[in-house]
Amino acid sequence: MKLRTMTGAAALAIALAGCTTIPTPGDPIEARWVGQSAGKFFAAYGPPLSDRDEGSSTIYTWKGGYKTVRVPAKYAEGADGKRGKQIASARTLYLRCQAEITTNSDYTIRDIRTVNDIPGVNGSSYCAEFLAPEQK
Repeated sequence: MKLRTMTGAAALAIALAGCTTIPTPGDPIEARWVGQSAGKFFAAYGPPLSDRDEGSSTIYTWKGGYKTVRVPAKYAEGADGKRGKQIASARTLYLRCQAEITTNSDYTIRDIRTVNDIPGVNGSSYCAEFLAPEQK
């Protein structure tokens, strides 16, 4: 009976060891800012609106990136390279971003979470475009 219990425990330990994964941030904002100084973030993008303490962490509420963009109308390709029928109207986008930034006691960003995000000019997240632009 002891042998069966030990074999089961060993099998369970092997199975659990196979489930170990290395966490990687899928969010480009987290990839860019987690581990950086909050001072560097606020110097680049402006001061926070408010802050609150939670244990040894401080959570800052930040808003910014205000930008108005005029997106021109889109047209289908017509014959002989001429402009065809209009497929999307021109529009004005009012872009902005809001995030909560959690820091530890030494003012290092431990977590950054978007609270209010809208589609950007080139993708589904203006916050990602603004706070973590693609490096060229």
